[in-house]
Amino acid sequence: MKEYRQQFFSGERALFAEDGAEIYDSIFDDGESPLKESKNISVYNSQFKWKYPIWYSNNVKVSNCNWFEMARSGVWYTNNITVKDSLITAPKNFRRCDGVTLENVNLTNAEETFWMCKNIKLNNVTAKGHYFGMNSSDIEIDNFRLDGNYSFDGGKNITIRNSVLLSKDSFWNTENVTVYDSYICGEYLGWNSKNLTFINCTIESLQGLCYIDNLTMKNCKLINTTLSFEYAKNIDAQITNPVDSIFNPVSGTISAPSIKTLIVEKDMVNPDSTKIICDAIGQKEDVVEWRVSKN
Repeated sequence: MKEYRQQFFSGERALFAEDGAEIYDSIFDDGESPLKESKNISVYNSQFKWKYPIWYSNNVKVSNCNWFEMARSGVWYTNNITVKDSLITAPKNFRRCDGVTLENVNLTNAEETFWMCKNIKLNNVTAKGHYFGMNSSDIEIDNFRLDGNYSFDGGKNITIRNSVLLSKDSFWNTENVTVYDSYICGEYLGWNSKNLTFINCTIESLQGLCYIDNLTMKNCKLINTTLSFEYAKNIDAQITNPVDSIFNPVSGTISAPSIKTLIVEKDMVNPDSTKIICDAIGQKEDVVEWRVSKN
């Protein structure tokens, strides 16, 4: 196994197609694609300072390293990469990769990160940036902190545990997503998704949980959430706290201790197709307020 220690790499493709190497305490300075087409590489305590450091690579391990801001689009078209105990300050990382594991990683500029990847594992990861995880699949996440809108759009086969998502329009157009023991805050949660499940979660979402086919909620709280469940069908929702308002669900069962406002427009949905289990409904309306104002 070749070793590089305390090296300063500059110029384009500095270690192009390197096969079987361990790199310690080194600097990848100006020069694009230093590890392009590499395989069986381990990098320790090193710094990536320029664009496209790891492309078209296979079997890569990175530990205690930093991606500087100009190391953008850092890992693309790469298979079987593990990154641990690292800081990534560059955007557009991890694109079209298969087999990515991140552990104890902070992504401070995660704009357009994890696009079109599959077989992802994130453990103890923090990210800030919009459009995280677009069109990616087969994702396992535990202890994740996200600050960024439009997350996981188009994603499939995702499991999230013990996490916090501050994310408008999260889980749009997704399939087979399950979230456990997490807090989610953001408008328009889950629209146009299929097979979306929340277990032991707290959700805050203006017009959230709408246009969903097969929505399951077990032991969940809905706080500061109005006009929920619009045109959602095949609902199985167990809400444990008072709900602000429910609007035009298509079918299924919704249970809650109380509902401040229940709006069901008979000309838009069949009221008999959704079972509402609640002993304390404050107001029942058959037309939404903006349609009243138009008349």
